[in-house]
Amino acid sequence: MFVRKGWKEGDHVFASKPNGEYKDIVVGIVTGVENSNIGVNGIIINPVGLKNKVAQGKAGPQSLEILKNPNPKECIFALIYRVEYNNFTGVFDVNTDSVEKVHKNIHNIISGWVRESIPELINNVLSLPEGQEREQAKRLLKQRMDTLYDKDLKKYMYSICRGLKILN
Repeated sequence: MFVRKGWKEGDHVFASKPNGEYKDIVVGIVTGVENSNIGVNGIIINPVGLKNKVAQGKAGPQSLEILKNPNPKECIFALIYRVEYNNFTGVFDVNTDSVEKVHKNIHNIISGWVRESIPELINNVLSLPEGQEREQAKRLLKQRMDTLYDKDLKKYMYSICRGLKILN
């Protein structure tokens, strides 16, 4: 085993923690380093909506892989459905735990996405049939997007919504 050099306080991390059959996502900031252990403060995200889709047989193998081995590039697919999150404080061993450094912008986009309740708004649009209620859910989503202060989060959100074909 080797210790990944270069961990320092203030680094932004993406990690995962086992939660039953799948893993929860952790995004946070390193608060301490001792040998191969790093202390992390942030949020832990349980992608319950995607877990439900998998349980109902409405999700493919990519969704299953995201739940079993989350990574910062594909985690957004777990975050377009309902999520539950809490504050997180814990320790990871960088030699054995699934933890990686991420750019500050990636950390801010993921944590902002969750804290701004974006998964719930998108899930409302995706789960409603065509009609008046769905149009109202789209309007609410658009209003929320227009009020975001973080330019990167706003740009990313517009990109995801265009990809999901939920914006007119």
